[in-house]
Amino acid sequence: MPIRQNKEPGLPKISKAITNLDDSELGDNLLYYDYHIKHLLSLVKKGLGPEDDAYISAFRSFEGEVFENYAYEMLLRYVKQHPYIKKFIVKGPHKKRTKARPNALSVNWKGQIVYRIKRNEIGEFDALFFTDTELYFVEMTLVGSVTNLRKRMRKKRALLQTLFPDYKIKALLILNEGVTGISTLPDYATAWVTKPYSARKVFEWLSAPKRRKRKPFRRIEGKQIVDTDVLKVHPFRYYNTLGWILNKSRVKKGVLNASFLFSKTVQRYHDLFVKIYIGYMEPEDFAELFPSVANPNRARVYVAVEKEHTGRYILNFFLPHARKNLELVTEKNGQPHSVKKDPFGVTVTEISYISNVVKERHRLTPRDIETVKAKLAQQ
Repeated sequence: MPIRQNKEPGLPKISKAITNLDDSELGDNLLYYDYHIKHLLSLVKKGLGPEDDAYISAFRSFEGEVFENYAYEMLLRYVKQHPYIKKFIVKGPHKKRTKARPNALSVNWKGQIVYRIKRNEIGEFDALFFTDTELYFVEMTLVGSVTNLRKRMRKKRALLQTLFPDYKIKALLILNEGVTGISTLPDYATAWVTKPYSARKVFEWLSAPKRRKRKPFRRIEGKQIVDTDVLKVHPFRYYNTLGWILNKSRVKKGVLNASFLFSKTVQRYHDLFVKIYIGYMEPEDFAELFPSVANPNRARVYVAVEKEHTGRYILNFFLPHARKNLELVTEKNGQPHSVKKDPFGVTVTEISYISNVVKERHRLTPRDIETVKAKLAQQ
């Protein structure tokens, strides 16, 4: 069974109980978690079953939720056996329900560990634990390949590096047998691989017309198992940092301050934000660049550099049509490609902030855009 162990010492290997999916100590604990099962139950009610694509997709999503909860329950018990773990963050039914706090790492009403700015959650962690010098964030997932996890891992690591600069930030992935790409994980990541997981028993209980009574919840407690309140988090001003990068990214005689943008500090923030803003375009300049993209309100367009999971840089053009109606335009094969952004997503709030802090010196022309593209291609 393939196991990718972090090159640096410290994290013991996976326990046999986790490898073999031994849930004998869990009782009915998995039945006390919240599940997004309404859609799956509606498909069953319509007569769809395991042979239907819609059912397969919905059940796989549900099974991923159950697997996360299973792995968390097993980690709680693992922690009790390993005193090298100094703090393990409590969540789910092991903790009293609370609301997430703004500008803080906390546990939300759904029992998830999140970092929230104002109304937006910019980071969510399946589990977190601390040793004397290291902080591990945990991903428990049923993906077939780790490829799509890289960008998510990079963002979460950058956020934790900002919040906990005194710790080495590492990742623990708990995956299923058959997953591919483990050898391509970064050096800071450890992968534990279990036998194939099935959530059929949990689903049968949740979907039963008359549910049997649950066994009492088995709460795990101890001095290592703590709330986020005990953590000392380094202050992080999300929007101010975006504005600082915007202002420092431009130089008087040139478009980009490349030595600043590609410095180690800014690249960590780039991993966190995914995109960083470098200026704006007037409507007539944007029309020259993308004549086929409609801009009926003649709105300014805000330009950002996105860092893809491959490390490649691309340009994003954000066109506001109304306060919560935002269009993202990117260039693919020489043609504009547009998608509508989530009206309640963090990008909408970022554009609201950036629109109030840009100055004339942040203006970009089509010629400037070509210069930016050339500089990005050199990285």
